[in-house]
Parts: sequence; C-alpha cells; structure tokens
Amino acid sequence: MLYKRSSTLFSEAEKVIPGGVNSPVRAFKSVGGTPIFIKKAFKAYLIDEDDNQYIDYINSWGPMILGHAHKPVVDAVIEKTKLGTSFGTPTEIETKIAQLAVSMVPNIDKIRFVNSGTEACMSAVRLARGFTGKDKIVKFAGCYHGHSDSFLIQAGSGAVTLGVPNSPGVTKGTAQDTLLTRYNDIDHVKQVIEANKDEVACVILEPVAGNMGCIPPKTGFLEELRSLCDTNNILLIFDEVMTGFRLAKGGAQELYGIAADLVCFGKVIGGGLPVGAFAGREEIMNYLAPLGPVYQAGTLSGNPLAMAAGLAMLTELNNDREIYKRLADKTAYLHKGIAGVLDKHQILHTINRVGSMISIHFSKNEVVDFESATEGNNERFKAFFQGMLKEGVYIAPSAFETWFITDALTYEDLDKTIEACNKVCKLL
Repeated sequence: MLYKRSSTLFSEAEKVIPGGVNSPVRAFKSVGGTPIFIKKAFKAYLIDEDDNQYIDYINSWGPMILGHAHKPVVDAVIEKTKLGTSFGTPTEIETKIAQLAVSMVPNIDKIRFVNSGTEACMSAVRLARGFTGKDKIVKFAGCYHGHSDSFLIQAGSGAVTLGVPNSPGVTKGTAQDTLLTRYNDIDHVKQVIEANKDEVACVILEPVAGNMGCIPPKTGFLEELRSLCDTNNILLIFDEVMTGFRLAKGGAQELYGIAADLVCFGKVIGGGLPVGAFAGREEIMNYLAPLGPVYQAGTLSGNPLAMAAGLAMLTELNNDREIYKRLADKTAYLHKGIAGVLDKHQILHTINRVGSMISIHFSKNEVVDFESATEGNNERFKAFFQGMLKEGVYIAPSAFETWFITDALTYEDLDKTIEACNKVCKLL
C-alpha cells in the first residue's frame, strides 16, 4: 500500500502538534513507520487519505461496537445539532440517558456524566477519598485509568514499596498516595493494604485489563478483592471505560456477578463522541456537589450532542437481545482461526479473549499481569503489525492494547483477516 498522503500530513502535523499526534499511541512509535491518517469510516472499515481500505479492529479504541457511521447514532447527532450544540444548562436528554444507564447496569443508583474516561476515573477517586476520609489509593501495574497524576505511577520494588512518578510533572507527594500492586495477585494486594492499615480509600482496577493486552481476571480474584475491600472499609472502583456496555449490558459487574461501589464509563457510553461517566450507590454519589462537599464540575459535561449519540447507542444495545452473543461468537471465531494459523507456522503465542475483547501475545507463557505481558516478543509484534497493515487489516499499534470487535464485522471480514494473518506469518 502507498501512504504518500499520510506521510505528508504527518510531516505537517509534527510542525504544530507535539509528536504530530494528540494521543501518543497514534504516533506508531512502538511499531515503527508513519501513522496513517483516516479520512472516513463505515461499518467495519477505515479509509485513509491515500484511499487504502482496512478492516478495523480498533474501532476508535472501543466505542464503535455497532460499527462506524452507524445510522441511528449519526441521525441522532444531526437532529440534535440543528437545535444547538451546547447550552451550559440542564437538558432533558441528560436525564433520559442517565435513566437508561442506571436501568442497564447493576448496583448503581445515580450517574454523573463527564467528558472522558480520564475525567471519570479522576473524579471517582476524589469522591472515594472524600467519602471515606482516607487519602491512599491502590492501583494495579499495567492498568490504565487515564493520565491524571494519581494514575501515572510506576511500580517500585518489594510488596509494600510506594510508587514513584512514571512521568515528569507528577509530584513525589502525589506518587506516595498511590500504592502499586500486581494484577491477579490477591496476596500482594493483601500485603499492601495491611502495610497501610486504615489509610486506603479505594482500590481501582480494570475488571478485565485492556491496556496490557486483554487480560481477564483469574477465577476468584474479583470475589476476593470485593471481600478484602469490605473487610477494610475500602471502596472498590471498577474502571469500565472499556468493558462497560461492551462485555454485557451491565458490563463486567453483570458478567462476573461482582458489585463495585463506583463504576467508571467511557467509550461505548458516548457512541463515539467524547463522553465519560461515573456512577454508584446513592449514599456515595450524594457526596458530590451540589448535594455534598466533594467538588466536581465541567462546562461541557452532558453536552447535548454527546448525550444524543450515547442515548442512541445504549438504546440499541438495550433492545438487541442477541448483540452480545453475536459479538462473542465472532470473537471466538477469529480466535480459533488466528490460533490455527500461528500453530501451523509454529509461532509461540498466547491469545487472551473475553467477550468482544481479544489480544495476541507473542509469548509461550500465560499472560496474567503486566510483568508477563512484557515478556512477549515485541519485535515479532512490530513485524506482525506492519504485515497486517499492508494486507488491509488495522490492529492496535501497540503490543499492549486489546483489539475490539464490532458487530459490523462479517464472517467474510473475519476470514479475510485470518488469511491475512496466514500470509504475514509465512514471513515472520
């Protein structure tokens, strides 16, 4: 494929945008080459500025669960736009989508809309600290909760070592209130909490990790985490920015039967527009201003265009009884096909899958946490990524990101993807 126009656009962007992109992973730094610039998309396909077409397995990092330019979502946004794009006042549609979300998700009474998943997670942690009167939080190495200071912390050595900043600009004081633990290792979590007795406000995690590749929770891990939080008067926060409304109508809480105290949303809940939200029990959510003392605000929160897109998306998901089975079946089909190809070519691999999330790790070992995810053959992944791109298949430009399956994918698309994988693997 030719990428002349994309290369030119990237050179122009680098002059006025840091790194030429507005989110780092888009720069292709981890896979090499020049990022492709997309000009349009429809159903399961992307069209770049050089008119190359791709089968898309990123789907805007998750929200396009029904496909790109999905007509009911597009129509809802167009009609709402005709009435004005932003008012800075309450609107009826905010209540409508809130009522629908609360009816779909277990264990939540109230929800507040914000503008991104980062903002949702940041606000949920502030609320947890205010509600419990405690300062420290527990997060898991490899789980990404946005770029708020509290979350950009790197794991230290030892079971109870405090975190250190993982980015310049994050203060040591902020880092000291974030405690790092290992995903899927409940004993390590117990050690960390015991070493910080009565100081931990919340534990936040992706119930199914998506930012070190797709990594599901081990059997019993979430249940034991829930029990541990109950015993120690700690709030359990599920970051369902990826999993919410994707793994089930009620997200990971419904899928695994675990009740979180607070839940963060993004991606699907916005239908492709910038939307985030956090939700929980009434007694906790009422601690937010203007009812309570914990301040949180946003000029564009509840923007009518974003609410229209989200409402249209959630309405379809709520009404379609077979959507999650279709998504899971397509993902399983892709899994089986790619695994068969990798086995045929004797390429070491591990494939993780939950519902419509899937990732390939070029590693012989089971991938259960960030440490095991980093043991994969990243050079092989780079070659795999570039090969798939040339074959017209667009996957995440990072070995540490999950793929997202859309219902718009046909089985013909899946077969083309498996055949593309076969062609690429011959050269690996």
